[in-house]
Amino acid sequence: MQMAHASKTGLVVSAHPGDFVWRAGGAIALHAARGYRMKILCLSYGERGESQFAWKKRGISLAEVKAGRREEAERAAQTLGAEIEFFDAGDYPLHTTPAMLERTIDVMHELRPSFILTHALEDPYNVDHPEATRFAQEARIIAQAAGHKPDPDRAYSAPPMFLFEPHQPEQCNFKPTVILNIDDVWETKRKAFEVLAAQKHLWDYYTRVALNRGMQGGRNSGRAMTYGEAYQRLFPEALELLG
Repeated sequence: MQMAHASKTGLVVSAHPGDFVWRAGGAIALHAARGYRMKILCLSYGERGESQFAWKKRGISLAEVKAGRREEAERAAQTLGAEIEFFDAGDYPLHTTPAMLERTIDVMHELRPSFILTHALEDPYNVDHPEATRFAQEARIIAQAAGHKPDPDRAYSAPPMFLFEPHQPEQCNFKPTVILNIDDVWETKRKAFEVLAAQKHLWDYYTRVALNRGMQGGRNSGRAMTYGEAYQRLFPEALELLG
């Protein structure tokens, strides 16, 4: 692919390591291949809720589970072409802190992302996910405030936020407003799936999701699409013309 956007960036705020792969791996790989600097902020290692198979090993420690999930997440991010930074906030439950918020604001000031990807607003099955969304949204709001860490040389406008598809969208009041064509990077996303050995049971599930969204994307655009990712815009898009 042509590297046409070397100065652009994208930011992903993910509650757990698996989330950015299943739900946004295509977007990450697609933009990275086009020259975007892609950065993932992973708020936890998913050591409790995403690591069911690891805990079946008798005598394993929390530190060992964290180390294993970190290694998987680093390899998955590398496969997708992204940087990754971990906050180690814990999961089930995920509790963000003021220090995490300040660091995220600093990242937004540094990156000036063209877009932010994060979770849906609701998830009755996993309270960590909407907490990550609330956190990302708060950071975005504060980052654009001129009076927070004032710097007259800093120009920062709040980027659009796209919420990625939850595991059970109907239960999360998730309604796609964007379907992204990820045909060109599907194999890359699939390779990232295969890094996540702790969640092998989800590989086929998220392949089916991508195929379903690809079919819907093709029908809605009139352009051939096999694999897609669904997103919901959090804020309106400002246009000069409708068509």
